[in-house]
Amino acid sequence: MLAGKTTAWLLTGSAAILSDAAESVIHVIAVGFAAFSARMAIRPATERFRFGYERISFFSAGFEGALIAVAGLGIIATAIERWVQGVPIRHLTGGTAIILAASVVNLWLGWYLIRVGRREHSIILEANGKHVLSDSWTSFGVVLGLGLVLLTGWKPFDPICAIAVAFHLLWSGAGLVSRSVKGLLDYSDPKTAAELNEKLTAICADYGVQFHELRFRSTGRRLLVITHLLFPASTAIGTAHRLATKIEDRLAKEFGSPVELITHLESLEDHSVVHANRKEI
Repeated sequence: MLAGKTTAWLLTGSAAILSDAAESVIHVIAVGFAAFSARMAIRPATERFRFGYERISFFSAGFEGALIAVAGLGIIATAIERWVQGVPIRHLTGGTAIILAASVVNLWLGWYLIRVGRREHSIILEANGKHVLSDSWTSFGVVLGLGLVLLTGWKPFDPICAIAVAFHLLWSGAGLVSRSVKGLLDYSDPKTAAELNEKLTAICADYGVQFHELRFRSTGRRLLVITHLLFPASTAIGTAHRLATKIEDRLAKEFGSPVELITHLESLEDHSVVHANRKEI
């Protein structure tokens, strides 16, 4: 894609095509970091990193989003400069054909990466897929702008199109950065919380157990869930432990995405008193 877009820019001198090619340069860098992150994310936990390396996924998404935003700012500056200078455009038909072909390929690739990312619960693949899809819409926008130049002969359509593309990139990059920040700060997604509550309520009801203090965080590939299970005070610790293990295993098997449940066992009758005493201490 980068080679094709660079060729199209050298052929035409179009600011819009230059903006598209510049975005592809950023994409190549981002893909390199994403590939490194994807390999790191699947490494097993170690003595020094007991929860593994999965949360690097959020760094990857944030890094990619920041690069996209930087590319957008650079494109705006370049487009304005070329608009003022009035750089001539040439060989638009051939350049437009190359960008159109790149758009179609990226459309398919972006859709494929997002589908695989969601299936494998990989924020890295999904973020990269959204970047590719964004690149595709960017290229289609460039084709539209160049088509208007060809139809009307009004060359300012070219830098105007480049600026429009840049604002789209800024929006896309901000979205990825926002998702990265939310992941690193353990944002509790309301939809995920509702799904966890519903599933845990059903499972615990089968064993006559209650729960509270449900918390969870995403690693980018799975959910780490923590909750307190409430048992009658007369329940033997061994029995409570066996039931808790069954609940943990069932949630891992029945929830729609990878999840690891960590439980804390409490007495149903006096757990609130114990918590209150702990706060006083």
